Amino acid sequence: MNDVQVRDARASDAAAIAAIYNVHVRGTVVTFEVDEVDATEMAHRIAEVQSRGLPWRVADAGGVVLGYAYAGPWKTRAAYARTVETSIYLDANACGRGLGTRVYADLLAELRTRGVHVAIGGASLPNPASAALHAALGFAPVGVFRAVGFKLGRWIDVGYWQLQLDGPMSKGPG
Repeated sequence: MNDVQVRDARASDAAAIAAIYNVHVRGTVVTFEVDEVDATEMAHRIAEVQSRGLPWRVADAGGVVLGYAYAGPWKTRAAYARTVETSIYLDANACGRGLGTRVYADLLAELRTRGVHVAIGGASLPNPASAALHAALGFAPVGVFRAVGFKLGRWIDVGYWQLQLDGPMSKGPG
């Protein structure tokens, strides 16, 4: 994995990102989206995240996108402006080699430089790999929403983890 560069996503990455994502759309409960996303839509999503001043990072090995992580707004109300929800997806062939940890840690470092206070990660359950990744990066489990998504013929729970990226949790801005 030494040949992998983690960098900002570009519009030209949209087709590769969509291909990685659509594997999960089609056959897993990792995302609750049920319709595949084309490159045009993915390029729009990347631009939307970046236009908000938030990072969308890709793991690139010699021009091949192996995975990505990004942060989007947690909620739209102004008081949540410094809280984000994070997402990470890897190509199936890139799993189990530490790439997820690397790209997610890079995303968190980038969020810190942008003044983000809290990162929230969510994952469909059970998902031991995601739980382990969040724990390894310092996230604390904060709760489970039971049976909130219905996909592939069943109800799915979603677990949430939280990581404070700056000073003490009780400290507000200013």
